[in-house]
Amino acid sequence: MSETTKPLLSVRELAIEFKTETGVARAVDHISFDLAEGETVGIVGESGCGKSVTALSILRLIPSPPGRIAHGQILFEGNDLASNSEREMRKIRGNQISMIFQEPMTALNPVYTIGSQLTDVLRLHKKLKQKEAREEAVHMLETVDIESPEKRLDEYPHQLSGGMRQRVMIAMALSCNPRLLIADEPTTALDVTVQAQVMEEINKLQKQFQMGVILITHDLGVIAESCQKVIVMYCGKIVEIAPTNELFRNPQHPYTKGLLHSIPRIRKEKIDRLPTIPGTVPDIQNLPKGCRFADRCPKASDQCHEQYPELTHQDTRSVACYHPG
Repeated sequence: MSETTKPLLSVRELAIEFKTETGVARAVDHISFDLAEGETVGIVGESGCGKSVTALSILRLIPSPPGRIAHGQILFEGNDLASNSEREMRKIRGNQISMIFQEPMTALNPVYTIGSQLTDVLRLHKKLKQKEAREEAVHMLETVDIESPEKRLDEYPHQLSGGMRQRVMIAMALSCNPRLLIADEPTTALDVTVQAQVMEEINKLQKQFQMGVILITHDLGVIAESCQKVIVMYCGKIVEIAPTNELFRNPQHPYTKGLLHSIPRIRKEKIDRLPTIPGTVPDIQNLPKGCRFADRCPKASDQCHEQYPELTHQDTRSVACYHPG
């Protein structure tokens, strides 16, 4: 994205807090990133690092209470979603910004047919009549390669396979031609073949509709194949942002290196154990004074334990580390 091009989405100093019985937990701590039109950005990191909370906050789906946006802006085409009313957000959700949730069986309503759930979206946002909405729903199921779409419209979620339910979620998310698609672990619990098909479907439709896509996943292989840029999160903070090829070729943050080294590889020599990152993620309500990765980092110095490193920008990438490389 050139400096003169305005980003489709610009997150600035976003902080998300949750009030708990033991105090306030800051799940996302002053993060900033941009997404250009037609660009796919991947967000990776261990469970609990703030990936899904970031995604849900963009659509203002954080339950409040106990959660709240404590600080920052979420600028979507110049409009700050963080300050929008709930009524304004209802016009945006599913229309200009759509989301594919982690588990389609829980995201789809089990007591309504696939057709009723698809047509409700089309009637609400596109103002279509019932017959027109049903015809468009059939077209969307065809677009995501579901066979016998007319028949599937009259079926319930439990009658479909996991891969087919995920395709229905994709069809529902794309039915209003959104400008931004957020895919939160879209291939979770699917077998390898179906995972590849679902990701191929998302990539194809993204090019067709010129959407911006935020892809949240633990699968670095999916990131490598689908994303132009990668955001690495750890314990609520962004620790590295880089173009995908550069990140895989030359990771700068020790945590990023640890994630990449943990990927299983086919080697001729025998390996007893898969490499892991030692230690555990710190308690988000009892964070260390300095870098949150310092206790697990082989490069950590006294400075790392005393002061948190700021995310510094250099050329096409950014890293929050005193000893990068």
